[in-house]
Amino acid sequence: MPSVVKRWRPSGLFLLGGLLAVCAPVAYAGDSVTNACRQNPANCALLNGQEAGAAPTVRGGAEIASIAATLRFLSPELKLRIERTLHECAAWADAEVNRRRLGGNAPSRQQCQEVLPKLDPCGQKVTRAMQWGSEKHSLATQCVQEQLDPLIPGRFSLEPRYRYDRPTGQVQWLSPSEVRTLLRQDCGKELKGTLVPDVVIHSGNPLQAISIYDFKFPCPPDNNASWKKYTAGHIDQDLTQGKVYVDALKAEAALVTPRQGVHQRIHP
Repeated sequence: MPSVVKRWRPSGLFLLGGLLAVCAPVAYAGDSVTNACRQNPANCALLNGQEAGAAPTVRGGAEIASIAATLRFLSPELKLRIERTLHECAAWADAEVNRRRLGGNAPSRQQCQEVLPKLDPCGQKVTRAMQWGSEKHSLATQCVQEQLDPLIPGRFSLEPRYRYDRPTGQVQWLSPSEVRTLLRQDCGKELKGTLVPDVVIHSGNPLQAISIYDFKFPCPPDNNASWKKYTAGHIDQDLTQGKVYVDALKAEAALVTPRQGVHQRIHP
């Protein structure tokens, strides 16, 4: 296990497998702003914008761009530590799931394409690649929670969810409790089209992003990782997921993979 995660131990979440996460991702206690508020009431203002009483959940595109320009500076040393942590958590999660599921071997193409006998809770087919990828995401995200809490407390969110209205540029952050409620209703159809980056580094408010990261676990591992591209009929047709993150939150976005680390950066 890499030194950066030597103190981390997987929780019982892994034992649930990846099927539920395929349809309804685990709502981690991973909003570090909320956690910081519980630990220190002085941080609670961060849940309400820059000052207590400010409206926290919706910001317009021009306001986000202005905030992002002010906050974009992150010291090279701190950014390097954060990105090294993300890479090592991804590599560890990848190896750990392979150890548990495959005796430490890398999955073959045939294994990745195997379809599970049972459908997910929303009635969709699930491949081994999807199952193992979901489990790796779960472990990597828990690892990041453990490692970033002491490094940048209150300044990151895990799997935050945003509504983005491209014509107006308005972005709305959805609280974890709201997301959980909507996920229970009709397989989360009300959340269709929302954005869910894996990790967002921010000022203390999830709407004030500094950098955005998505984990990818290629299966088999020699597949090239790439940003998802939206297809015909989607409001963001022909754009990549990373480009939409950048357009919405006005901050750099990048992929994180076990082999390549942080790469495929997209800049505002």
